Amino acid sequence: MFDFFRKYNKIVMIFLFLLIIPSFVLFGVERYQGSSDEKVARVDGQPITKPEWDQQHRVETDRIRQQSPNVDPTVLDSDALRYATLERMVRDRVLAAAAAKGNMTVSEDRLSRMFAQDQGLAAFRTPDGKFDRDAFQRVTGRTPEQYEAGVRSDMATQQVLLGVSGTAFTPPALAATTINAFYDSREIQVARFNPDSFASKVTVSDADIEAYYKDHAAQFQAPERADVEYLLLDLEAAKKNIVLSDADLQAYYKENTARFGTKEERRASHILITAPTGMAAADREKAKAKAEQLLAEVKKAPNTFAEVARKNSQDPGSAEKGGDLDFVTRGSMVKPFEDAMFSLKKGEISGIVETEFGYHIIQVTDIKPAVVPPFEQVRATIENEARAQQATQEFAKAAEAFTDAVYQTPDSLKPAADKLKLTIQTAKNVARTPAPGATGALASRNFLSALFAPDSLDRKQNTEAIEVGSSQLASGRVTQYTAAHPVPLAEVKDKIRAQLVTERAAVLAKTEGEAKLAAWTTKADGATFGAPVTVSRREAQSQPLAVIDAALRADASKLPALVGVDLGTQGYAVVRVTKVVPRTPPAPELAKQEQAQVGQSVSAAEDAAYYNLLKERFKAEILVPKPADALPVAAGR
Repeated sequence: MFDFFRKYNKIVMIFLFLLIIPSFVLFGVERYQGSSDEKVARVDGQPITKPEWDQQHRVETDRIRQQSPNVDPTVLDSDALRYATLERMVRDRVLAAAAAKGNMTVSEDRLSRMFAQDQGLAAFRTPDGKFDRDAFQRVTGRTPEQYEAGVRSDMATQQVLLGVSGTAFTPPALAATTINAFYDSREIQVARFNPDSFASKVTVSDADIEAYYKDHAAQFQAPERADVEYLLLDLEAAKKNIVLSDADLQAYYKENTARFGTKEERRASHILITAPTGMAAADREKAKAKAEQLLAEVKKAPNTFAEVARKNSQDPGSAEKGGDLDFVTRGSMVKPFEDAMFSLKKGEISGIVETEFGYHIIQVTDIKPAVVPPFEQVRATIENEARAQQATQEFAKAAEAFTDAVYQTPDSLKPAADKLKLTIQTAKNVARTPAPGATGALASRNFLSALFAPDSLDRKQNTEAIEVGSSQLASGRVTQYTAAHPVPLAEVKDKIRAQLVTERAAVLAKTEGEAKLAAWTTKADGATFGAPVTVSRREAQSQPLAVIDAALRADASKLPALVGVDLGTQGYAVVRVTKVVPRTPPAPELAKQEQAQVGQSVSAAEDAAYYNLLKERFKAEILVPKPADALPVAAGR
């Protein structure tokens, strides 16, 4: 049946169009939205839909890719990171609801002051002080009004938590108690009972191995695997389909000639008689007269220019070098000076040139003419740049053709590959989840999910075009599939034996350790411990964390004290705590920093508690399951 639809899809589409449009008119669009309106969270009675979630996660991952191009794609596409995006969306909605409920607003005056101090916005102002709306929208993707609304909203929601975190108070005694718990040290001695010492006493029979294999069958399943082939369409692939004529390249070369070569450089010396704009008119006249006198002097004897500059120039940066300014290009000097300098021939001396700094006399001492490489020398660069400029538009066209091609011929990727000049790539033993270090399409969970969908597995048909990254589409098909199956006992027998030996040896080690603990507690004579070491949470001295925790929990008023520590598969330890080692009091400046750090932690904890209260007040709930490896999200920004 599906083959019929694929073969006669245009006829079917016309039929469906005629059938469905009247239904839209009679019953409305809402009845047909289906899963596109799936609700994933709710705040204050307002839903967050899956498309909104997908869009926000796409925005965030695109931003991360731009900031960190080498980031592992599997991290960006993980369930944990997607869930973190949803949690941030809920947080933003909760704080926005609280701000609206509390009538929290931002004054126009405060907003204007903030914008005036924003150096990022200053880049969008033209020389005459006007704001370039088009440039701003082109760079940020938002209109100035949208940007202002976003900033206003952010500032309003920040006020919600600021009332809590801004009033947090941490007394020095609380800070000291908190910090000292981290720096607390104990002198200990440890007796370890390692499983390796008891392994020779363990006997494991074939019956034991077979019983373990049956009882833990889930541990010995070979996961499903698939051999696949796939196509990847990205900007680089789209560039290959761009056809550029020689006329196009020549035009681009002429428009960008200055970028492909070197600009003309000029070396000049000058004599400056300062006359700032605010100088009195009479003083300016005296300065100008002095400059005219020096001009007459160097015109009469041009070879004395450097000496005259050294004695009379009032430019401290160049006077001692005979007025030399070294080589400069256009755009390096103030305009009147630059116009005069670039109008002179080598060796010529200008007239009096007035600038905002005063009166200048300029002599050009050397000229490096502009160098423009011939067209053929930079042809490859021109072609690459011209293709890059058209790549985005071409990718949009290619994406449409790609989507259509993989659908029209569902049992082969070759027609799409031929049409768009793509290479069919292959991969073996592909799993449902990205393998460590996977890149490109094989790092995309969405793409792998499509490959392992029933239609793809059963019929070996192409997946639809799947977005696997920024400006990246992929389609693939399964060429061979192996379902999950039990691994034969013979292949895992040695592994099971080793595991049973380890587990049973650990039990023997624990039994021995507990017996020694009981005996040494009753009578300390004959106890054998290692050399004393001083440990803390900062300096574990190669001791397991469980040993450190046990030592710090021991009653410091009854030393020496013995405690037993079960280390699981690492055996057992008996720890003898001999004394408390007090921390050396920190310098006043460090103590102040530590108190501030504790204060920040207290503020964060109060923010989190208040945010949880707001979540309850505005009935915020996430309607999708939380992944096991979900990331924590702070209440504040």
